[in-house]
Amino acid sequence: MYHEFFGLKEAPFRITPDTGFFFSGGERGAILQGLLYAIRQGEGIIKVTGEVGSGKTMLCWMLEQHLPDDIETVYLANPNVRPEDVLPSILAELELARLPDASRAEHLRTLNDYLLARHDAGKQVVMFVEEAQGMTLDTLEEIRLLSNLETEREKLLQIVLFGQPELDVKLADPRIRQLRERITTAITLAPFTPDDIRAYLAFRLTTAGYRGPDLFDRRVVRKIAHASRGLTRRINILADKSLLAAYTDNTRTILPRHIRVALRDSAFSDEADPPKRWLLPAIAMGVMAAVLAGFYWLSKPAAAPAPLVPPKPTQTTPATTSLTNPASVTTQTSSDPFEQRVAATQAWLMRQPADTYTIQLSLLHDPSEFAAYLKEVSGLAQDQLRIFRSQAQGHPSWTVIYGSYPTRQAANRALSSLPEALRKRQPYLRTAGGIRNETRQIQQVGEQS
Repeated sequence: MYHEFFGLKEAPFRITPDTGFFFSGGERGAILQGLLYAIRQGEGIIKVTGEVGSGKTMLCWMLEQHLPDDIETVYLANPNVRPEDVLPSILAELELARLPDASRAEHLRTLNDYLLARHDAGKQVVMFVEEAQGMTLDTLEEIRLLSNLETEREKLLQIVLFGQPELDVKLADPRIRQLRERITTAITLAPFTPDDIRAYLAFRLTTAGYRGPDLFDRRVVRKIAHASRGLTRRINILADKSLLAAYTDNTRTILPRHIRVALRDSAFSDEADPPKRWLLPAIAMGVMAAVLAGFYWLSKPAAAPAPLVPPKPTQTTPATTSLTNPASVTTQTSSDPFEQRVAATQAWLMRQPADTYTIQLSLLHDPSEFAAYLKEVSGLAQDQLRIFRSQAQGHPSWTVIYGSYPTRQAANRALSSLPEALRKRQPYLRTAGGIRNETRQIQQVGEQS
């Protein structure tokens, strides 16, 4: 949606691993080279651990891509595999014939013969075990026994375990201490630092075709670092949603409020921002209350906020003008209902926080179209229909928006509940801040002409 707006050729922050977007910073490049070396050496079991979303799958795919042609890979990706199914699963991956009633010993012989043949041909086989932390101790022990397949001098099967930190807890169990002692290389994927994150964001944007100035400054990166805990998947989610928020806001500058919007729209927001507000000193709360009180007395009272999930919002907009922007103060003396609604919309816009959401419904090319349009949308709450002056292809126009919602989720729910006839016109979400930017730019162009 926002790709063209930012000059991107493709999505820069997909959470599906794409080796074309592999970032070698944050020690990931050095780790990749270390793993390639350890696999080539072929001694012992390799273990790679990292938190959920730290980039283990991406690293696994990069390993396969960079291994030389004489190394063959096998995947064991089902953490629920039973011990008796480990060998059949490996044989299936290698496309080796296996009899349904064959014993474990027969399966093991088939695998050993294949590995010996590959060894004699100067080839090597490595097995990647993903989600190892979810496997039972018996399954892990079965995998450990495969490391016994060897010649007098070399291992026939190299094993690489990928898992979350819980794998280390499982390996501490005395019952599988033999597996733990076979691990000769242990690597932990550390979270990205703020500097890593800034370089990572710039790298992925550039790879996706972006050629402008930095979109994420240090202040914004710090917020992403705190919310994401340095985990690449979370960074991608927040970066993607913040770009969408900026696009909705009609700005090419990522601001802290866009990160807040992205965080509120993310499933991990509660984890990333633990509830510590009660620790604020009483004096800070007093200052905040004083500031809010000052704004209250300087402005005319606003209407009550719309419900969180209103298909038809019921907030009533008074036809008054906020004093927070003196340049926009006008006196409503017009008896024209259309002009009254435009003025009321301007007052509403000036009162709203920048991240208040609304739904853009339609574009009118002439005020005379509004009466007929009201009949088309008679099923909507009329006091929630607002109009602001805009431009279309260089000509004056009027944009119709609907509703007021504190979160993107609430706005999306209202959007999906609109009548089908309106949804066919592809309405979309806007923010009060974005509309203010648009009207300000139109005003500046008018003053210059």
